[in-house]
Amino acid sequence: MGWIHPDISLEEMMKLIEGFVDILVLASGYQSSGLLAHWDSDNIKRAFQWALFFENVFRRLSSLDFYQESIQELDAALSEMTSHPSFPQGLAHLSSVTLRRARSFLSEHLLHNLPLRDSHLRAVITAIVEMDLSDLSQTEHDCLNAYLNNLTLQSRICMRDTSTSSPDLTPTVQTEKSGTDNFTKIALHELFRRQSSVSCVSVIEEGLDVLSNAMRHSSRTDSDSSLFREQMNHETVPALLRSADALVDVVTWNRWKSRALSYFLDKRTIRMVSGASLIFSDANAQWKKVFGQLHISDKSSKYDLHQAIELLLLGSIASRWNCIIEHLMSASYDSVTISKQYHVLANSVFEISQSSHQIEEIKKSKEGGILDYLMGLLGGQIHLLLKSSPALAAVSLPFWPTLFRLYLSEIEIQFKGKPSMIRFGICKSNFN
Repeated sequence: MGWIHPDISLEEMMKLIEGFVDILVLASGYQSSGLLAHWDSDNIKRAFQWALFFENVFRRLSSLDFYQESIQELDAALSEMTSHPSFPQGLAHLSSVTLRRARSFLSEHLLHNLPLRDSHLRAVITAIVEMDLSDLSQTEHDCLNAYLNNLTLQSRICMRDTSTSSPDLTPTVQTEKSGTDNFTKIALHELFRRQSSVSCVSVIEEGLDVLSNAMRHSSRTDSDSSLFREQMNHETVPALLRSADALVDVVTWNRWKSRALSYFLDKRTIRMVSGASLIFSDANAQWKKVFGQLHISDKSSKYDLHQAIELLLLGSIASRWNCIIEHLMSASYDSVTISKQYHVLANSVFEISQSSHQIEEIKKSKEGGILDYLMGLLGGQIHLLLKSSPALAAVSLPFWPTLFRLYLSEIEIQFKGKPSMIRFGICKSNFN
């Protein structure tokens, strides 16, 4: 039978939902231009009225078997809409189930955006209090006293629920009962979830600080060793060539490991990989459009260009982030020469380049698309990669054999002792 709602066609409903999507995007804190979105209490009340409309419609549809095919057809239309490359990825899970709890969904976007400014929070609280007082005035003689009593009770319940359940699980609990909740209860629930999330982030940041400081301390301790000082007395690149066939001592190896972990556990790196994960979760055409609008080229400032290179490298490993950290933490000392390590890497790239199947798989992947874009951005200036963390290059570039071969050739130039002045300065700063 398909869509059979007596009051509205499927096309009209989809247009209303598209309008609600625009509201949700603005509720997340930013306009499409990237500027901050400013909300006042009147506009917030209008947004919640739209959310309440969708809750009422879809609660009615879901309660009757007669409308089950209508819901299925609507979900199919929603799936087609959300799969479009230009659709906001943060709303890709939009469905009839989501719209049954539209007020909670709207509250999540209004109260979890960053930064949560005082003026924005004040507007949200003003709107929900006014809406609940308006509803209570229809049934209660002393609506203000009734509201305060409900507020006290709801605060206790929210504090108890938040302290005994995971922030990621609480939205599921709200899904079925949110239709009977007042606006204040929904907002309180989201505020306590936000507070819980912020507390977790603070604990994680403290832990990262401890690990990062430990890595830096380990690196400084190693650098004080006589063996390390003797090695660092040879500052020229040809000297590195002479030691290429010598075993890497445990002190130097530990120093490399400490530096790698210090970079990956740094707050700045964590923020950048989080941003990169969000940017590159979009379709290739979309994130390339974003980078294109930045007008980054060899004529850009060196800071902007190096930032873009680092962001692309981090984006190529974002999906493997946890595995990389775990590997670095568990890696143990291996007594091999630098030249042997170099040849192992070179041979592995050669083997990949000889496999047409692997090359095709790489080209189709998200990571391959990112590194291919990076190669175009570099425009043959491979020495720019030497400005990035060597550990970052080591875990990202092997995924794109063509670029990695060029990078290894650049390193080989350093071993031969014939780098350009610019490249020598970069290489030397990396080893000092």
